Amino acid sequence: MSSSIPIDVPATFVPAVGLSFGRPGTEAVFVDAANPIPVRLTHAAAAAPLAGTATSSIRVGPFLPEPGRPIHLTLSGTWSGRATLLRSVDGGATAEPLTLAGAPWGIFTANANEPVAEESVAGTGYYLDFALASGTIAYRVAQ
Repeated sequence: MSSSIPIDVPATFVPAVGLSFGRPGTEAVFVDAANPIPVRLTHAAAAAPLAGTATSSIRVGPFLPEPGRPIHLTLSGTWSGRATLLRSVDGGATAEPLTLAGAPWGIFTANANEPVAEESVAGTGYYLDFALASGTIAYRVAQ
């Protein structure tokens, strides 16, 4: 079915049997596999990454993610100890470790490069808590 129906101004709709689109003064195009609806998802600008290096036990953050996008963690370097990803909904007054099905999640003892969460609550902050025994760890939390 590829017949066209003209769009006349000031009409705000196109009376058609199926969904169609177009511009005023042009003919409507029916939506089908060859003519998908001309839309795309857009996101706000990505949040500024949380990045740096640590050589001692320290907490860094917050990383304030854009809701609805994956959060990616990269840890690298020569280090020993533990890096724990924490989440806070109250500006860091309380920051809790992540869990998955009640089990600890987001606790690292080696280099990593992976998505770790996807946030849905605006204003939530993520922190990294380092308990280093030795070495230097480079970190980056980003979207």
